[in-house]
Amino acid sequence: MTHILDDVHIVTLALNLPGPLAAQRLHQLGARITKVEPPAGDPLVAVAPNWHSELTTCQDITVLDLKNPDSRSRLDEMLNSADLLMTAMRPSATERLGLTETHSRFPHLGHIEIIGYDGTSEDVAGHDLNYQAAYGTLTPPLMPTVPIADMLGAERAVTAAVLLLLERIATGRGGYRRVVLDHAAQAAGAAVRHRLTGTGAPLGGALPSYRIYRAADGYVALGALEPRFAERVAALLVLQRQFVTEVVSMVIDLG
Repeated sequence: MTHILDDVHIVTLALNLPGPLAAQRLHQLGARITKVEPPAGDPLVAVAPNWHSELTTCQDITVLDLKNPDSRSRLDEMLNSADLLMTAMRPSATERLGLTETHSRFPHLGHIEIIGYDGTSEDVAGHDLNYQAAYGTLTPPLMPTVPIADMLGAERAVTAAVLLLLERIATGRGGYRRVVLDHAAQAAGAAVRHRLTGTGAPLGGALPSYRIYRAADGYVALGALEPRFAERVAALLVLQRQFVTEVVSMVIDLG
């Protein structure tokens, strides 16, 4: 089966979650992935080793200490033949490693930079929890069950990769795209901001046909927004109520 990114080689230095998620998706589209990890490894291994293994299946993992000149030279050798570079570190770290110069040194190479914040806050450290907290997608004191900003950021990185490849076809040169996780979280928070979700909102429990109900053995998630589905659910509940009433009457009569 031919994939759209066959013959595309991507070198990724992106650790933790957004980068590996994006790299896995790009691999599924046909790209060959070389993942460069530091001697300490990817921090994701410590908290979710099985997920790390799943995300890096069929990828080439190379361990390099990029502060070491020999390792840095080996990275340059990889970049010389790669199509895309993906990083996920603060811009100051990218600059210290000399990665801000990749476009001038390797004109064919596209660079996807995943960062937490943009503008004057671009060097501020952050994680998914911080990004979500700013845009109303948390319900304190509960912790999030889905790393929304990381996952949406990963999808934006995949889009950036495809756009860079299309740009190179058009111009003959590599380009640069920045993916900001804070922006991804802000986009996710639009549903809360526009009062579609959240406490008392239509998809936040205000509609009886779109709500979580307690049951004898747990909970039931009911999603019947469309009128025809809501009507069917209502009719079913009426029939069920009638059945229960009849059973109770029979028990009383027998008693």
